[in-house]
Amino acid sequence: MPIDDRRRRWRLWPALLLILLLSGVAPLAARTLERGNGPEPDTLDPQRAQGLSAQQILRDLFEGLMRDDAEGELVPGAAESFEISADGLRYRFRLRADGRYADGSAVTAADFVHALNRALDPATAAPSAAMLLPIVGAEARLRGEAVELGVQALDPLNLEIRLSTPRSDFLRRLALPIAMPVQRSAIDQHGGGFTRPGRLFGNGAYVLDAWTPQSTIALVANPHYRRAPEVAIASVRYHVTEDAAQEFKRFQAGELDLTETLPPGQLQRLQDDYAERLLIAPAYATFYLGYNLRAPALGQQHGLREALSLAIDRDILVRYITGNGEVPAYGLIPATDDQAVVHAGARLAPAARLQRARELYAQAGYSSARPLEIELRYNTSLANRRLGLAVAAMWRETLGVRTRLRNEEWKVFVQTRRAAVLTQVFRGGWFADYADPLNFLEPFSSGNALNYTGYSDPAFDADIARAAAAIGPEREQALRAAEQRLLDAHALIPLYHYSAKHLLSPDLCGYRAHPLDHHPSEFLRWCEAAR
Repeated sequence: MPIDDRRRRWRLWPALLLILLLSGVAPLAARTLERGNGPEPDTLDPQRAQGLSAQQILRDLFEGLMRDDAEGELVPGAAESFEISADGLRYRFRLRADGRYADGSAVTAADFVHALNRALDPATAAPSAAMLLPIVGAEARLRGEAVELGVQALDPLNLEIRLSTPRSDFLRRLALPIAMPVQRSAIDQHGGGFTRPGRLFGNGAYVLDAWTPQSTIALVANPHYRRAPEVAIASVRYHVTEDAAQEFKRFQAGELDLTETLPPGQLQRLQDDYAERLLIAPAYATFYLGYNLRAPALGQQHGLREALSLAIDRDILVRYITGNGEVPAYGLIPATDDQAVVHAGARLAPAARLQRARELYAQAGYSSARPLEIELRYNTSLANRRLGLAVAAMWRETLGVRTRLRNEEWKVFVQTRRAAVLTQVFRGGWFADYADPLNFLEPFSSGNALNYTGYSDPAFDADIARAAAAIGPEREQALRAAEQRLLDAHALIPLYHYSAKHLLSPDLCGYRAHPLDHHPSEFLRWCEAAR
């Protein structure tokens, strides 16, 4: 049964202090790690979470069967070991005997059975439920059919998952929040209302201590965590930092130890003033604008969509608007130049590209006398506003388009984008959950809960299915064919490939740059020099 704040602190902190005292570094370890985290998380319910700001915290609170290590490599997590059958259809996991939730109760195979069933219950409305579709019965369960899911607890420490078709990326999916374990008793009592301490007990390195809406989310170390003695920082506070400029000012003032991002267009200044604290690395991620293809003016006019894409100068965007190491994008999946898949117009010279944009715009029936009026929707942030203004200016200068910019707080933006009623063009982007091109493409499959564009093409779906089941050259061919089909349909406008960019306190060590940019707090520590 959940415990109130006072009882929970009474149970957690003595164990924490004992760990700190035995380590001999109590004063420094007790210092709270202050992290910028972008917008307010949509939820801390692992099956319902969607945004990166939520997933960052969930990696501190929970541990799936598999997980990323400090270098971003996939390793066993709550599972001690696993076996995969020769046909790739049966996975068996042996859980760690010392796996515990933050209230001290054991992590069992039945918890994973419950979590996976819950994720595929239509009532849960899990936005990432499609990640579990390879499991036997998953597709029927999402349709609301009462079929048995291919997940079974063989005993408290042994779990079996059966797939309907082999998936080369299935282990990676089990590291995502959608597959993290939850306590059935907590769900039964609170219905997934993971907003207050005492309702959320994960099996990760930390436990929720306080949530102040639109301000901070505080965590304390979980003394029951299987690696508790190796967790060097006893408390973490995540800050809502939607405005990158304000986040930078807070870092300058010493209020933050690690920023979520950098203010746009200030790279040279930051390199001059913060060279030893500045961390910039390529990221396996792409920023794009999505079309709502359910809107008649856009969904029925392929040429108009192509014109809007061709009218945007990506080089100007990354040089003057974002300006923090991003790379221009004409395709969805980050790749080297000789491997990149791009739409046909991307290979035109700049002048020819703009001329082609004007021709397609006119063919769609628009002109200076009858300009297109369109709405571009984005979630609130300085970087998104700067980019929206730049895109609107390029559309106006090249084509004469009149653009209305609509900014919304993250939770509202997510709901509006999902509803697909008011939205015409929206800010989109994908930071890979794991390093596989398929992770970029599958959200555009027909019926996928993350397919906010409404794009639907049976040939694309077939290529995705072929890539999911194949290996080697056949898989690569199917992936390239699917991406090419998506790009040629102009269902989205790729703008740039992200860079991972942070400012780091000189007192903080343990950060390791990698393309997924996942940095759980348990791998960070205060530097020896700071003691």
